[in-house]
Amino acid sequence: MGVPRVSLPGGVFTMGSDDHYPEEAPRHRVQVDPCSIDATQVTNEQYGAFVKATRYRTVAERPLDPADYPGAPSENLVPGSLVFTPTKGPVDLRHISQWWTWTPGACWSSPEGPGSSVKRRPDHPVVHVAYEDALAYADWAGGALPTEAQWEYAARGGLEGAAYTWGDEARPGGQIMANTWDGPDFPWRSTRESGFVGTAPVGSFPDNGYGLFDMAGNVWEWTSDWWTQRHPDEVDKPCCVPANPRGGRQEDSYDPAQPQFRVGRRVVKGGSHLCADTYCLRYRPAARRPQMIDTGTSHMGFRCVGRSTPLNLEVIS
Repeated sequence: MGVPRVSLPGGVFTMGSDDHYPEEAPRHRVQVDPCSIDATQVTNEQYGAFVKATRYRTVAERPLDPADYPGAPSENLVPGSLVFTPTKGPVDLRHISQWWTWTPGACWSSPEGPGSSVKRRPDHPVVHVAYEDALAYADWAGGALPTEAQWEYAARGGLEGAAYTWGDEARPGGQIMANTWDGPDFPWRSTRESGFVGTAPVGSFPDNGYGLFDMAGNVWEWTSDWWTQRHPDEVDKPCCVPANPRGGRQEDSYDPAQPQFRVGRRVVKGGSHLCADTYCLRYRPAARRPQMIDTGTSHMGFRCVGRSTPLNLEVIS
């Protein structure tokens, strides 16, 4: 019941972008080795098989230690997760807490909290998975989590420097190419042009040049790299292009705006169904953002790469 994997030839490609958000810069060439990657995001059915076989409990299903969350209200120190909640009307987009609700009982099998279930959406991507939850599945499935370079190489599908995974036009010929937020009225009203509100079954939109689905939109995907504020500079000589680059250090990945939380942040890629062009144009291969490793949300998922390449071997600190 595993996810089919696609073999990729590897090679040199241009990573990052100078045209959008500052953390994507600078554009720079890197080399990745041949690898294999899941054709789709891991689904509820596939994650359920892992849980059944191992009796694994995700981070969202475990009690919280008050010592790890100084100042947090006691009512929030129960098993649960963050669930997207549409607002009643237009809001100041600088304050994301307006559309995220801490929901006791929300987890991978109950995405909206108690009373919700994934039974009728077995082919949707699993969500509410923290980094260690994704890593545990990957290990069980004989894989690993991709590096940021591997993920972006795969997402580009062989298109050098294109803005999107399918080319440079957001909607070529008017076609909707990914499960993102429809319309300008985020986070309160969607036009539902795509036919989906929330996650969509994996593979509902066209694949990229490598035969990979949902490398844009649907859910954000974990990578194994620690967050960095920017990419390294381009090298001057073709001989010195970095091979199989990795991200920064855990101690440099902490959120400077929240010094009380010494929680490392990994790079996540791909955007989600909540990416609106007017707010979060991050359903592009170059786009990236940090995610605390202990936090899975209702738009956070993953896919795996094969374990055959040495660069995927990792020790969690």
